[in-house]
Amino acid sequence: MIKHIFELDRQAQEYAAMELATVNTGGVAEFNRLYRNKFAQLIIEECLTQVDKVNVMLDDPKEKLGASWVGLAIAKHFGLE
Repeated sequence: MIKHIFELDRQAQEYAAMELATVNTGGVAEFNRLYRNKFAQLIIEECLTQVDKVNVMLDDPKEKLGASWVGLAIAKHFGLE
């Protein structure tokens, strides 16, 4: 688990560094903003991936629908499409 979080952290840092290098404005504050947003996005996407995995394992159509609604609720709550 912790190893996976560290990987998401690395990806978010890499993303923020690349974006900052492209824009070249904002300094540390902009890096931190980009990093936090990307890290949060990656964690939420991981959660949604787990919901999808559960959905695939379910046989009952009502349970599948329930899992789909959970994923949609999570995405909507955090403002993801």
